[in-house]
Amino acid sequence: MKATKQPQEGTLPSSGEAEVTIPAPPHSPQEWAACNYEGPCPVREVYDRIGDKWSVLVMLQLGVRPLRFGELRRAVGVISQRVLTVTLRGLERDGLVRRDVMDTRPPSVVYQLSPLGLSLLGSLRGLAAWASENSVAMAHARAAFDAELGTMQGNAV
Repeated sequence: MKATKQPQEGTLPSSGEAEVTIPAPPHSPQEWAACNYEGPCPVREVYDRIGDKWSVLVMLQLGVRPLRFGELRRAVGVISQRVLTVTLRGLERDGLVRRDVMDTRPPSVVYQLSPLGLSLLGSLRGLAAWASENSVAMAHARAAFDAELGTMQGNAV
């Protein structure tokens, strides 16, 4: 069995003059609890990015092939131009998506997953598969919960 090295706390160069400090990920339940309240948390930061309404869908589409803005908007579905722009900027800022300006007349822009984004793609596809496989069970659980809650509220009156 090959030993894997645990990620360590450290610093990374940023685009400016200052360095960025990256905290080591939590390993124990106590560290996870503290992560929710004390300082930066790498897990929470990633969840904040991919936990919004559109980022996972955008990344899954870009995982198929690079797309221009209009193609991506049509592929994702009902998303406004502004929301897609904000989502792409956030993904680009976090290093998950690359924006390439093509030297054409007129210039065109193509979005694609960066190597970092590609490294996340397998997990996102796994999450999407789990959601597809379990959405009916979740809908049944929700309906049962709501019916039971309705019964309890009806008895409380």
